[in-house]
Amino acid sequence: MPDILTITLNPALDINTETERVVSEVKLRCSDPQVDPGGGGINVARAIQHLGGEAIALVATAGHNGGRLLDLLKEEGIPTVSIPGPGETRSSVVVNCLATGEQYRYVLPGPSWNEDHVELTLKTAVENAPENGFIVLSGSQPPGVPIDFEDRLTLALTKTGARLIVDTSGEPLRHMIENPKTPPFLLRSDDEEAEGLAGHKLETPSDTAAYSRSLIERGVAENIIFARGAEGSVLTTAEGSWLATAAKVEVVSKVGAGDSYVGGFTLCLSRGESIQEAARWGAAAASAAVMTEATQLCRNEDVERLLPQCKLIEL
Repeated sequence: MPDILTITLNPALDINTETERVVSEVKLRCSDPQVDPGGGGINVARAIQHLGGEAIALVATAGHNGGRLLDLLKEEGIPTVSIPGPGETRSSVVVNCLATGEQYRYVLPGPSWNEDHVELTLKTAVENAPENGFIVLSGSQPPGVPIDFEDRLTLALTKTGARLIVDTSGEPLRHMIENPKTPPFLLRSDDEEAEGLAGHKLETPSDTAAYSRSLIERGVAENIIFARGAEGSVLTTAEGSWLATAAKVEVVSKVGAGDSYVGGFTLCLSRGESIQEAARWGAAAASAAVMTEATQLCRNEDVERLLPQCKLIEL
């Protein structure tokens, strides 16, 4: 059994296409779409597979889109545990404008959940939790999922010994920051979210590290990572803070960079490496992901080539 389980509450069929120019009031003729299984946890599992590892993807699916998403995961060889979700699994659309090089991302909402769906997810997560392994909760929460879902998941996983990695944003992240009850092993988000929560600009990696330390002291999480775009990501633990620098690459598409980071980071940890070394692998995976088109993720050969460029700087 793999040492990693990912959880995707709000998966999507990711549809990527391109058109010459994005303008209003006319029909935009697009290229043949590329369709991939998407959603935070799914993309983390896919990135892990690209890097030569394996993770089980726990996915809530429903309707025609849900069936197609599961077929795509099967075609890619991703071990999957499916639970029935409500309504119809959503879609998301990325349209690339050839004239300007700009990218337009349209993300549809997921169907509304009720308490039965929440309880089934918690039960299934515990049943499939890798003992003393890692569980990644990543992606948006559908309407109806309680804001304290992370708290409930952490408590449910206590007896399994699995360590929870949470990659989140928006109101679920704010709840974790403002109401720390059950600190997960690691919390990850980006610099825009961090600045919004801190209430002021975080101009330097050291500023991000100082804010992260304050959160750890308040019991928000045991370890924290905030991405800082092209600079890299800041890892903070109880022992210190480090900037894992990003490699210098040409950016083709930023889609999937965060999920690739979490995939590289978690896989490295599961192989027994230190959390600092895992941060370097995450930085290399994110750098590799932005080199690829559309909804593609990192490629292992790129990660290995870029890894020497990703330095660990103590803050």
